[in-house]
Order: sequence, then C-alpha cells, then structure tokens
Amino acid sequence: MKLVKSLLLGSAAGLIAVGGAQAADLPVKAKAVEYVKICSLYGAGFYYIPGTDTCIKLGGYLRAEVALGTNGDYAANMTGVGAAHNRLSNYYTARAREDLNIDTRTATEYGVVRTFFDGVFSWTTGGYTGAGTGVSGGATTYDGNNPAGSGSGQVSGGSLGVYYAFIQFAGFTMGKAVSQFDAPWTNYPANNFDSLVGGGGTVTGVNQFTYTADFGQGITASFSAQDQVAYMQAGNVNLGVPGTAFTAATAAGILGGSYGANNIGGSRSPDLIAMLRVDQAWGLFQASVAAHDNHAGYYGAFETSGHPDDKWGWAAQLALSIKNIPTGAGDTINIQGVYTDGATRYNFQPTSSAGTWSAFGSTGLAGAYQSIGIASAPDTVFVTGGQQETIKTWGFRGGYTHNWDPYWNSSIYGAYAHVSYSGTAAAAVCTNFFALVATTAGTTCDPNFNVAQLGFVTRWTPVKNLTFSGDFNWTHLDQRYSGALVIPAAGLAGVAKPPGTYELKDQDSFTLLLRAQRNW
Repeated sequence: MKLVKSLLLGSAAGLIAVGGAQAADLPVKAKAVEYVKICSLYGAGFYYIPGTDTCIKLGGYLRAEVALGTNGDYAANMTGVGAAHNRLSNYYTARAREDLNIDTRTATEYGVVRTFFDGVFSWTTGGYTGAGTGVSGGATTYDGNNPAGSGSGQVSGGSLGVYYAFIQFAGFTMGKAVSQFDAPWTNYPANNFDSLVGGGGTVTGVNQFTYTADFGQGITASFSAQDQVAYMQAGNVNLGVPGTAFTAATAAGILGGSYGANNIGGSRSPDLIAMLRVDQAWGLFQASVAAHDNHAGYYGAFETSGHPDDKWGWAAQLALSIKNIPTGAGDTINIQGVYTDGATRYNFQPTSSAGTWSAFGSTGLAGAYQSIGIASAPDTVFVTGGQQETIKTWGFRGGYTHNWDPYWNSSIYGAYAHVSYSGTAAAAVCTNFFALVATTAGTTCDPNFNVAQLGFVTRWTPVKNLTFSGDFNWTHLDQRYSGALVIPAAGLAGVAKPPGTYELKDQDSFTLLLRAQRNW
C-alpha cells in the first residue's frame, strides 16, 4: 500500500513539473478587464462607463393601475364623455407603464457635468365618443389613447412620453425639467391623484434655460426662462362681437365649457421665473414668481382685421414643507398657495383640466331631463376691437402623510381654487350666453366658479421598492349659473345628450385609483 501511494505521489509530482515546464513556454495571461466599476462619488447605484471617467445610473419603475369612475388616468370626470355619466362613460381606465431614467455625471474643473433623461412607455385604456346624427342612428369613434389599428376599436401599440431631458453644468440647467416655479413635490403634496388645483405642477417637465445660485446653508435662488407653449397657455379666448352674427362663440361650445374661439398667437417671449428656496432639517420654504406674456392672434381670419395688444400676466406662489412632525417619524405636511392674474396654468395645471368643464348629473327641477355644470378658465378673453381682459385666480392645496409603521402609511389631501372674471369680461361672456343658448325664465349668468377637492390614500410596502396603494378622490365644481338652459334639437352627439331642459347646477366627481408600483 505504501508502495502504491509512493508511486501515485511521484506520478503527480512529475505531472506538475511537466505542466509547469509547459506553462513557462506559453505567453503570460493578460490581466482581467474590470468591466463594471462602482462609482461612489454621487451616491448608491452609479457605475463608471468602461473606459471613461463618466458615472452612470439607471433607474425607473414599472406601474400597473386601474382608475375607477373616470375616463382619465388619473383625473376627475369633469369634461367629455366621462362627465356625461351614461353608456359612453368608462367605468374603469387601466394603464401599464414602464419608466426609464438615465443619469450621467462627470467631474470637471468647472464642476460636475450632469445629463438626465426620463421617458415613459405607456398603454392606457381608450374610450369612445358619440358620432351619431340624431335620428339617423347611433355611432361612436375611438378616442385614440393608443395608436389605432385597422379594426374598429383595435389598437396596435402604446405611447411614448419624454418627461425630462436636460443638461446641468456650472449652475445652469438646459432642457426639459420641472419648472422652477413648482414646489418640490410638483403635483403631489400627498396624493397619487393627478388633477389637483391650487398650484403649479409641470410633473412631465418644461423646456427651460435656468441658472441656480447656491448661497450655502441650504439657501438657493433660481432664475429661469421657460417655454410657455402648450403647458403654460390656458388660452386667449376671442369672443368676437358678443350677441351678434359676428360672435366667435357657439351654442355647442358654451355647452361644452368653451366661451369663444381660442386665439393664441405665435411664441414671442418665454415665461420668466424667479424662485428662492430654503432647505433645512425641519423642512423647506419656497417662494416663486412668474411673468407670462399673453400674445393673441387676430380679431378675424385675416391679419388686416387687427389684433389686441400683448398683455403680461403674472403668478406668485408660496410653499412650505414640515418634516418629522410629532405625530410620527417621517410624517410630513406639504402646503402651498398661489395667486394668478392672466397666468392661469400656474394654478390650474395642464393635468387639472383642458381649461373647460362640462359635466352632467341628476336634477330635482320639474320638467328637466338632467343637470349641467359649465365653467372655463383661460388666461384672457377679448372682444373684437377691444383689449385682453385677464382672468384672475387663487388657490391652495396640501397634504398630510402619516407612517403607521415601516410598511404602511396613509395620506389625506385637499385643494381649493377660485376663478374670477372682470366685470367687462363677464358681461361679454354673458351676452353671448343669452344670445346663443336658450334659457328658462329667471336664469342668471355668472362665469366665476370654484373647484374643491378632497382625497385619502393608503399605501402598503411589503418589501422594499414595491408599493400597493388606493387613492379615493372627490372633486366638486361650484358653478355660479342658476336656472336652466335648453339643449337645442341637434342635441350634443359627442356625449349622447338629447335636446331638452337641463338645470344649471354644481357637479361632483368620485374616483378611485388602485396602483401597484415596483421601483428599481
């Protein structure tokens, strides 16, 4: 046995020696390349791009949700077929969304150069609007939430959205980013609901050129020129010659919440923003102001018809966040208040509404078919030969979040906003109203209105970065018209409302959002 062991060990030693001799004759193996190297300069999740000194971080979320009682995701039912509350209205609207963000940073002698991109890929339930022609028969058309396919109601793809795409360098921000006017929580003081009034909220970003000065001790100031087109334009509404054949309003438009023809001219000046912010351990305080140029088109179809002068509007906002309040660790209160004059979008953000409200409900008025509430919140209105009259608004919103334990939290939130027309503007709107819309005796016209909102959210996070939530919201339109109007013989085919008498009345919307979200 000892002889066998000796022979085996000797054979192994010999093989090792031969192997060593053969290895000595081969080229030296190259050092392994380190393809992924952690970058610790900017926090967790960053890695060096191979062969560069640039760090990159990928992030995002996948979200699946369903909103009950609304045709929007996630908005109140205050316009369109959703607010008709009939067979054309969606009982649910579902959405699946993937968000992808790419953050790159490079240290230079001038400071950090940063780029940031955030895009979303979404699939959202569509809807159908009425396309019938009265007695000739009913028909509907798909609203196009997703690209249409060849079949009726069939769709072939989702939608792509670019939220943010900006460069930051030496204090400058250039590209599409959250407006400097907005509070840090943008549209969400404590909510998932996406249509709160009472403050600025460009959650999907706005093109801008901004300089931010850092004074230390948590104090910063920003000065910004931001694109006003689309997101920050609530409308310059041409009323024409009220009460005559030359009016720019129509009966169908008024019944849909539009008091005239939107008549915005080409871009002239970006909105100008100034913001001061103080960040401390207890929370933050922010003050923002904005200047907004209202540049309208022509009175008539041709440039020879003349035009109103430009009218500058403005907005001011205060925001306050208080952290770690005595009710529990991590509890927060976020509140903000805003005033606007000719700059309505800084109160009624684009996701709040299209600027018009037209909702239907029940009635207690004898002889009436249903009730209707109408309202509109543009930046300005004007008549032929006249100047722009600015619309004034004010509002506030806020929310309180309480953490029950590491896995559960709940929030309560609310908002309120008021819209006010000048005497001249209201008189012009009401002249068109009574000239174009049939009304019952004693009906009064007042385009001023209020919007009130209240909601409650509960969230459960069973494991890190996976959250399930439910958000219930109530939205109330407090319109100032009284009496009743008569929808003409043609009816309102788009929302399938027949001709008849409708009581002018406040309207309500109740919605519930159920969401599952995995952050990564």
